Amino acid sequence: MSQKKENTGFVCLNCGLNVVKCTNGSYRNHCPKCLYSLHVDTHPGDRSSDCGGLMKPLKIIHHARKGYQIVHKCDKCGAHSTNRIADMTEQPDDWEMVISLSC
Repeated sequence: MSQKKENTGFVCLNCGLNVVKCTNGSYRNHCPKCLYSLHVDTHPGDRSSDCGGLMKPLKIIHHARKGYQIVHKCDKCGAHSTNRIADMTEQPDDWEMVISLSC
């Protein structure tokens, strides 16, 4: 799937927020308010997972090339994934939530 097709808005299944698409040239796959995601990928961006479970944000890590990332764990199957923090966009990630995961 192309990044252009992936950059769409959605309603967060955890908190109900209406999430708008990213406006910074990237795309968002997690809620900016509660930082939850959905388990839809087997490999980043492939949308091939049949799990569909909620991905709970666990902690923040820093990657030398990718910057700050949220580590998620699927509540349904236990899979882990990482997602870049969404900033410099119309609806940036809630920094209070990001900081709370950093401690």
